[in-house]
Amino acid sequence: MTWILLVGAILTEVAATMSLRASEGLRKKRWIVPVAVFYIAAFSLLTIALAHGMPVGIAYGIWAASGVALTAVGARVFFKERLTWRMIAGIVLIAVGVLVIELGASTH
Repeated sequence: MTWILLVGAILTEVAATMSLRASEGLRKKRWIVPVAVFYIAAFSLLTIALAHGMPVGIAYGIWAASGVALTAVGARVFFKERLTWRMIAGIVLIAVGVLVIELGASTH
């Protein structure tokens, strides 16, 4: 259950960041509500996951790392922003790091 909440927190945080980008610095007013709703949802889901016993170091580490990687990919897909080989290598390293964190957490 906590992992589903964490995935929801990650996806809504990425959606909020993509909405923020689409708003062009909140100049496009129609994006203000999605930005606010998605950020509130992201922090609410993270809070609930923590309240259900997920360790904060694991939750925040995975949330932040996955958010960075998915935001970079989302920016490429939705806004045609550059995604260099170094950035791709970084995303792969993030994925490996998240896997290591998850495996380390499951041993205790």
